[in-house]
Amino acid sequence: MVSRRVETMEENRRKLIAAARKAFAEKGYAAASMDDLTADVGLTRGALYHNFGDKRGLLAAVVDQIDTEMALRAQEIGARAGDGWQSLLAEGAAYIEMALDPEVQRIVLLDGPAVLGDPSQWPSQSNCLQATRQAIERLIAQGTLKPVDAEAAARLLSGAALNAALWIAASDAPKEVLPKAVEAFAALASGLLKTSA
Repeated sequence: MVSRRVETMEENRRKLIAAARKAFAEKGYAAASMDDLTADVGLTRGALYHNFGDKRGLLAAVVDQIDTEMALRAQEIGARAGDGWQSLLAEGAAYIEMALDPEVQRIVLLDGPAVLGDPSQWPSQSNCLQATRQAIERLIAQGTLKPVDAEAAARLLSGAALNAALWIAASDAPKEVLPKAVEAFAALASGLLKTSA
């Protein structure tokens, strides 16, 4: 009996996140109606409040889902790029390039910060930061990067990629901004490389 109730709650949660993701992408957070959203999936506002607290909580869940998907996609791209250094650069560039995706742009990079505040405080960003820190620690141990503080380097690289993505999302000409942002990100990151004497 309990497991069926848990399954139903989990299913309702998935339905609400999927419906919100669609509504937020198409209409934006402010214009998305919670009554329409819940009616579209055959649920009540009570289900929304029970699962997420409010509309803001639902946005946080949607942002977390998309941001986690972005990090996984960036890691997959990085894994195909070659060695640890090339992988780190490719992950950052992939994250920046995702700012061209209309769903990512509107939900994660425009509405997310406006409603949820500083993206560096989001749980999904924290997970991404830890993965970057671990990659930097490995590259320092291998002698590829200068012996700098790994957390500081991870925060600065993650912040640079996030801010580049935010710049692209807010730009009137995102496709023109993208190559500039990726080039500058690579140049900044290269400053961490250990130069041979």
